[in-house]
Amino acid sequence: MASQSNGRVGIALVLVGVVAVVATLGLGAALAPDIGAATNSDDAQQARMTLVGSQGGGPGLHEDGSVYLLNNTSVSWRVADADSYFDVTKLEDGRIAAGFMHSGYEECGPYESPCTHTGYRIIDPDAEGGAQTVEEWSFPVRSRANSEVHDVEILDSGEILMTDMDRERVFTVHDGEVTWQWNASSMYDAPADPTKTDWLHINDVDVIGEDRYLVSVRNANQLVIIERGSGVVDVINEDDDGDGKGDPEVMLRQHNPQWLGNGSVLVADSENNRIIELHENDAGDWEIAWSVRSAQGVSFRWPRDADRLPNGNTLITDSANQRIVEVNRTGAVVWSVKTDLIPYEAERLPIGETVGGPRSDVVPDGAHESEEVPVLSPLLTGIRASYPLPYWLAEGHLAGVLFGLLSMCAGSGIVVRNRIEW
Repeated sequence: MASQSNGRVGIALVLVGVVAVVATLGLGAALAPDIGAATNSDDAQQARMTLVGSQGGGPGLHEDGSVYLLNNTSVSWRVADADSYFDVTKLEDGRIAAGFMHSGYEECGPYESPCTHTGYRIIDPDAEGGAQTVEEWSFPVRSRANSEVHDVEILDSGEILMTDMDRERVFTVHDGEVTWQWNASSMYDAPADPTKTDWLHINDVDVIGEDRYLVSVRNANQLVIIERGSGVVDVINEDDDGDGKGDPEVMLRQHNPQWLGNGSVLVADSENNRIIELHENDAGDWEIAWSVRSAQGVSFRWPRDADRLPNGNTLITDSANQRIVEVNRTGAVVWSVKTDLIPYEAERLPIGETVGGPRSDVVPDGAHESEEVPVLSPLLTGIRASYPLPYWLAEGHLAGVLFGLLSMCAGSGIVVRNRIEW
């Protein structure tokens, strides 16, 4: 009798779990607000040409990477020939420079073949037969994960300026040869072999003056300004407590900063799930002067790019929500589009990301408030960084799913144990 009772309890727990998971996901999808494919501004007929680098999808977000051009919300052309693409820049001759990562190479240096390469590719959207890759420079890396070249810039000298997360450096290449490099080990305490761990995750470099570069050191929550020949000359979000990292309340694992000039920088504050504008005060400290956390009623999830446009609007790549949005100074959406898979970076053509741009001097209400839910928020961010999830899935949905799964596991355990004892 007791055995039958235990069996019924186990089955009931499994059913409760199934109902909890199905109801959580079903209601979440049914009640989710619409995102993307919207133009709400007065200039609804304005052509918006937006170049996108897509990291892709699948496990680790390392499948089906692509570069494509949006004409408003329609894809004009696409090149999908790499596991992942990252930063994209339109060159003066109309071609596209893009950071990439791809597997299956036979030339692997110290690593076992086949292996992964990373570097840059040049894409010609007007090539005979359609848009295609016409040039590549790359090198082998130990792992597909956290070893990519995320940013590529073409210098006036003809050199190619790149980040390197594998060896944690910023360097230039000309005619296939490294001509200059800054190693992060000159400033940060390095592990024995940076290629074996995701140490700093240097993910962006921008030219902000002659031989002067703005570099994003993601895992240190810092931006550093490097002068070629002198090294680091300034740090945004300095380490104040000796742990080697900047204040996570200011920036947390950021991406793609844009130098606005006059002591201001726009940043995709990725794991704080917001876009912020930092201004340097008279004491030399950097403070949040503007921020936005959501669009179209949906909170940002792992945003990884923000460009201030000449009209004062901000173009945002909201990676984990698989969308690109343009907001005005008040945070109101004037344009948005739902993307395929996970976008990494977007640039509005013809100007692209500029050095210098309109500043915002108004701190919106709630700019410094935290919306983190302990345990659930970091867990959800980690999952989103490894696999695409529905844009509407929030901490409450995750809690419901976890409850359901635990209930199913507990019930299944009771049923199995009961059968063994029987």
